[in-house]
Amino acid sequence: MSKNNFDVIILIGRPAAGKSEVIDFLKKTPVDERSRRFHIGNFEEIDDFIYVWETFEIDDILSRHGKPRIWSDEKYWFKDDFIWNLYIERINLTYRKRLAANASYHEDMTSLIEFARGGDNGFGEAFSYLHEDVLKRACILYIKVPYEESVRKNRKRARPGMEDSILYHSLPDEKMEFYYKTNDWEKLTSADPKYISIKGYKVPYIAFENMPEKTDDPVKLGAELERVTTLLWKTLRS
Repeated sequence: MSKNNFDVIILIGRPAAGKSEVIDFLKKTPVDERSRRFHIGNFEEIDDFIYVWETFEIDDILSRHGKPRIWSDEKYWFKDDFIWNLYIERINLTYRKRLAANASYHEDMTSLIEFARGGDNGFGEAFSYLHEDVLKRACILYIKVPYEESVRKNRKRARPGMEDSILYHSLPDEKMEFYYKTNDWEKLTSADPKYISIKGYKVPYIAFENMPEKTDDPVKLGAELERVTTLLWKTLRS
């Protein structure tokens, strides 16, 4: 772990909860201020939406050439739920390549790993596929909104022609309900107010309270992000 900054933050929540807005805010904040207020200096993001979109693109290419689609049907419903775990393995691979390329990677770099999951064991299963190289350096930051708010914001952020955009991609309502109406965050955090146990690692966690919405106002976003990252840093260092 670097002297004043996190090594790895796993940034999670429901779709449109505010994860991408937090990252966009951090990108617009000067690095010295980021480090001082949030314990995040230079950072790189690993967002599994990139892999999701790539899946659809590959299947579309195969369809155009008369080949069977591998992971999704023509309406982009996944054929095999293992795809969600494959995305976590791709996160592992991307992250570990960065470590392999630079042994001192975290001396001046924080990795922000971003994904959304739903279902009775969605986050728990995703965590179980994270590599120990991630887990031993990680903290978890959960952007907390109820399902109804996730749906509202998902509809609001949609931009026609920008479906591949990190900030403006959205899901149809029927997919929101099928994949994300429930999640297991409360179950995972019920045993301990500060740590989630994952594969033998005690991973510090905290929730960014985004109700009422703060990620649409840089001042409110910054204040809440400073609150939670300060507490998370104290837990990590204790």
